[in-house]
Amino acid sequence: MRLDKFLKVSRLIKRRTIANKVSDQGRIYVNGIIAKPAKQLKEGDIITIKQADCEIKVRIIKVPPNNVSVQEAPGLYEVIN
Repeated sequence: MRLDKFLKVSRLIKRRTIANKVSDQGRIYVNGIIAKPAKQLKEGDIITIKQADCEIKVRIIKVPPNNVSVQEAPGLYEVIN
């Protein structure tokens, strides 16, 4: 699944267009490397999102084939520090 779509499906970023913008600005890293919106993700990848004064780091647990419900979204990743 593409990075921008995963961020939207997992509710880490509200909209896919915003995920594209943030990624194009170089503020999203996958496994420590700046990632473009089309980056293909797999289970075990670590995503780091840098915004204003905070940094969110998550590990992908499951990559869904399609959209998931709001209740299932937090189960796609685990927050790590």
